[in-house]
Amino acid sequence: MLFVLSSLLPVVVLIAIGFWAGWRGWVTQEGSRDISQLTFMVLAPALLFRTMSQVHLDQLDVEPVAMYFVGAIGLFAVLLLSLGWNRRATVLALAATFSNTVMLGIPLIGLMYGPPGLVYLFTLISLHALVLLTLATVVLELVVAREEASSGGSDAAQRHPLVTILIAVRNAVFHPVPLPILLGLAFGQLGWVMPQTLDKPLQWMGNAFGPLALLLVGITLAGVLHDLRQSWARQNRTQAMRPLWVASSLALLKNLGHPLLVLGLGWVFGVSGLALAVMVSAASMPIGANVFLFSQRYAVGQEEVPTAVAVSTVLAMVTVPWVLSWVQ
Repeated sequence: MLFVLSSLLPVVVLIAIGFWAGWRGWVTQEGSRDISQLTFMVLAPALLFRTMSQVHLDQLDVEPVAMYFVGAIGLFAVLLLSLGWNRRATVLALAATFSNTVMLGIPLIGLMYGPPGLVYLFTLISLHALVLLTLATVVLELVVAREEASSGGSDAAQRHPLVTILIAVRNAVFHPVPLPILLGLAFGQLGWVMPQTLDKPLQWMGNAFGPLALLLVGITLAGVLHDLRQSWARQNRTQAMRPLWVASSLALLKNLGHPLLVLGLGWVFGVSGLALAVMVSAASMPIGANVFLFSQRYAVGQEEVPTAVAVSTVLAMVTVPWVLSWVQ
């Protein structure tokens, strides 16, 4: 229990420091968008490429991981369809399914299950971003292409629907998330060795991604709460509280609904023992900061998502120990 809390507290502290910096005005919302762009376009690709370059597909036990993704993609699809098949729905659906498997998952699952458990977790991590972030990117680009076509732009209105889909898929592949994943995966399968002069900068940038993303969550959260306070002062209390209700619902769905879904699928697919325990534990981790960067890049959910990341992380101090102890 104490180890779980000690692993979660640094995440909470980083978000709190970012919140303080944003609240004091040390980083403006415009400045945070520039930092977010740097994080999304430079640091995230470095982390994804280096991680995937160390993956060897022939060594992966994908059966429990496939079961995990059946649940995640199914939940993603249900939320996407029920919320309206738009950019906001896509980002919220990603928030409900994308776990913080690295910063929290590795230390916590390593403690609970040891090296055998980490083997299952690393298999999941090696495909986690590839599957979920690529899926979200493709859906978002398709939605953006549909929005452009419906707005009657110069060329968009005259395109054949198949051309629109192909352009969206092209934009999804040549993107700061899927492209480094695919390149890194190809690099790893070729058996090449990264020169130290290139590997070390990639490692530094990858290490900077997590802390900076969490600081940005806090900075953005400060702006959200500032707007909420102004809305409250104008007596528009229903509108002011809406992002908090949405964020709380997302946090509960992610921290409790997602692991329960994975548990049920384990019984359906016959996955049990250590493999099922690790998958359920990974699903119980709070929302990953990558979702926040998607909301910034596509300019949607910018009130709900940072609040949801913060609420999910704080709530995890109660839900994660409960899930880990129960599964154990």
